[in-house]
Amino acid sequence: MSNASPGPARQPRSVARLAAVQALYQMEVSGIGAEAVVREFREHRFDRDIEGATLASADEDFFAILVRGTVAAQVEIDAAITQRLAAGWPLRRIDATARAILRSGAYELTHMPDVPREVAIDEYVEIAKSFFAGPEPAFINGVLDAIARSQRSDG
Repeated sequence: MSNASPGPARQPRSVARLAAVQALYQMEVSGIGAEAVVREFREHRFDRDIEGATLASADEDFFAILVRGTVAAQVEIDAAITQRLAAGWPLRRIDATARAILRSGAYELTHMPDVPREVAIDEYVEIAKSFFAGPEPAFINGVLDAIARSQRSDG
């Protein structure tokens, strides 16, 4: 999960989204809770000098909202994602990194109406491209776009 790193050109919210995906992945594989992972990122990862290069600043509050909100709404988010999967294809069969991207993106699309949907989708597709060279970014785009369209028709 370490092959994507926020570069200095990234905007604070972009860094926060990438960090949220990494945190959600970490939580899933290690069993660490939301508050512990938020604290770890704030204390040890953001604005740190790594191998002589300072990482871009993250919008730490936005990061915390994404992580806490995704965890709090995970049952609802997982249901929204699962509705868009092929019949008989459970969410657990999707790569853990892709699941983290989908969950964070779905949370942002369904619970943060102040964020333009196109911006959120584009950001998560870019994150997917930093982890996957295959069909995953297009798959993630399709699922998030379907969730966004559903949201528009719901309200």
